[in-house]
Order: sequence, then C-alpha cells, then structure tokens
Amino acid sequence: MKAANTQAVEVFENRAGDLLMGADAIAGYLGVTRRQVYRLVYDDIIPSFKLGGTVAARRSSLTKWMEQLEEGQNGS
Repeated sequence: MKAANTQAVEVFENRAGDLLMGADAIAGYLGVTRRQVYRLVYDDIIPSFKLGGTVAARRSSLTKWMEQLEEGQNGS
C-alpha cells in the first residue's frame, strides 16, 4: 500500500511541475508577451484551460503543440 501511495504522490508532483499558471508563466515558457498569450488563448491556438478563472497550460502540451507545428512546416 505504501508503494502505491508513493507512486501516486510522484505522479501528482510530476503533473504539478508540468503546470504553468497564469499568462506570465506561459509567456515566459513560450518566449512571447503576456498580451500574445491572451490572444493565442482567445483564438484557441494554444492548448490551454482555466483554473479558477486563471489561464493555465501544461508544459508538455505546449511542447507537443510546438513539435506538431514544426512537423507540419517540415512536411510541406
């Protein structure tokens, strides 16, 4: 039982470390301005969601999104 609890805590910590809360955090990760983040979110361009009214995204989702963009450009 202890091993299962330890594993659950590790999964939670990994997900929490993957979370970017707020436009400033997302902007820092993407290398864009806060205003650009709001435009990308509003236009549903980047994978994001709201947590208590605050825009949020996962690093892993943004990385995957950027990789898909690169693949699309290289494939054309």
